[in-house]
Amino acid sequence: MTTVVLVDDHNVVRHGIKALLEAEHNIQVVGEASTGVEAAQLVQKLKPDVLIVDLMLSDMSGLAVIRQSRKKSPKTAAIILSMYGNDCYVVEALQAGAKAYVLKDASPEELLKAVREVSAGFRYLAPPLSDRAIEAYLLRAEESKLDPYDMLSTREREVLILSAQGLTSSDIAEKLFISPRTVEVHRSRVMHKLSLHNRTELIHYAIRRGLLPRES
Repeated sequence: MTTVVLVDDHNVVRHGIKALLEAEHNIQVVGEASTGVEAAQLVQKLKPDVLIVDLMLSDMSGLAVIRQSRKKSPKTAAIILSMYGNDCYVVEALQAGAKAYVLKDASPEELLKAVREVSAGFRYLAPPLSDRAIEAYLLRAEESKLDPYDMLSTREREVLILSAQGLTSSDIAEKLFISPRTVEVHRSRVMHKLSLHNRTELIHYAIRRGLLPRES
């Protein structure tokens, strides 16, 4: 029996994934959490075989949850669930200790395959993610100096991406459930940390990082 702790701050999503997993005779969801703090406590208490965690949680990133969980339960294999398929996110997840990265629009079979693979000790990247490309990206990341992008918080990265997509402060505030003023503060910090001076430079940066398609 493969034991799983499931972490997602959307109840409907979490319950749907739980139903999918427990339809398998050899998978049991032993714990659920909606925040990173709850997740770390559950992993420490239950020592599950697998941790499935959303990349973006309300209180911390899924990567932070993985880092904490590795200290408390080293044998727990972590799977990141994410709506972002950019290489930079995948690389960060692997560097944080994730054993698998699955997109939220992947098929149910892909998530089940990821659980089976990581519980058997393997790494898994769901299509269309390229394992070969990630290996090359990881090698370049190890050889490079500290990237200013690494200094951005999860919220700052969200604001960066949404700003580059052309959303206004009000639009972003509505999506992230924060105030327009808070959005402006985050954007100002992003611009400062990345040494950007205007919206055009921000958009070009996002394209170079692979955060936006070049067609944008």
